[in-house]
Amino acid sequence: MKLPGNMQAMMKQAQQMQQRLQEQVSQIRVEATSGGGMVTVKMDGQKNVLGVKIDPEVAGDIEMLQDMIVAACNEAVKKVDEETQKIMGGVLGSMGLPPGLF
Repeated sequence: MKLPGNMQAMMKQAQQMQQRLQEQVSQIRVEATSGGGMVTVKMDGQKNVLGVKIDPEVAGDIEMLQDMIVAACNEAVKKVDEETQKIMGGVLGSMGLPPGLF
């Protein structure tokens, strides 16, 4: 099925914008802490954990350490989501679409 010229151009533009969005999201790097900085988690835009730093002071209390790791990971996920929304808002704004549409 062949699309009319204008529609075909719009689809191509949408694909290019999606590719740019994916590239920008892949460059996101966030860092989140818990326990007053005793646990630090680094995460990328695809929500892959890139690193964990643990203060030796909490290494003896396993349950508290586990809770702090979970809290830091959850905070990092929130930060990735916020950064992704900023990027998407910019892309949608450049298309003349309202933020929060997707």
